Amino acid sequence: MFTGIVKALGRIEAMTPAGGDMRLEVTADDLPWGDYEPGESIAVNGVCLTAVELRENGFSTDVSLETLSVTALGQLSAGDTVNLEPALRMSDRLGGHLVSGHVDCVATLRSRRDDARSIRLEFELPAEYARYVAKKGSICIDGVSLTINSVKSNRFTVNIIPHTAEVTIIGGYRNGRTVNIEVDLLARYLERLLAKDEGLDIDTLREHGYA
Repeated sequence: MFTGIVKALGRIEAMTPAGGDMRLEVTADDLPWGDYEPGESIAVNGVCLTAVELRENGFSTDVSLETLSVTALGQLSAGDTVNLEPALRMSDRLGGHLVSGHVDCVATLRSRRDDARSIRLEFELPAEYARYVAKKGSICIDGVSLTINSVKSNRFTVNIIPHTAEVTIIGGYRNGRTVNIEVDLLARYLERLLAKDEGLDIDTLREHGYA
């Protein structure tokens, strides 16, 4: 599990095709690599990946064909900067929201504008995922926990404060950028619970204060 609070910016050193999959090599100077072991989970732009080799300044990981097909990782190139977050320790502060690192879909940045000292970004995501997005709910964009400002059809907006723009890759986004999206875990489980065969409906949720 992760929190959506980026711990460091990394650099893609190499992306090497390997039998239909991809070997990814990442470096970063601001993480205590000596504290980690092979098998550790590390989120790269919000995608949970397994460190198969560790070095004093980074790690290597294998990215499966499935992961390449459902995330924006395949659009990266050597030299690109990425958001990094090691897996959550039980003693860590939960500064964002609980994030699994399992990307639901990709979205596209449709507009960017200054909003006082913040940056307001509007994203468009596939229509079938719009039902998981709610005003003032949480969403994870490229591994960053953010609060949704507004929702209209299959578009939503978020505001990026100066600190977030400085310590993550979001500050450099331009229109047309494709990003990894993980919706709030609660939204996924509520949908499952609302399935008819579970014996739960929206009226029951309202009665108990969940809707």
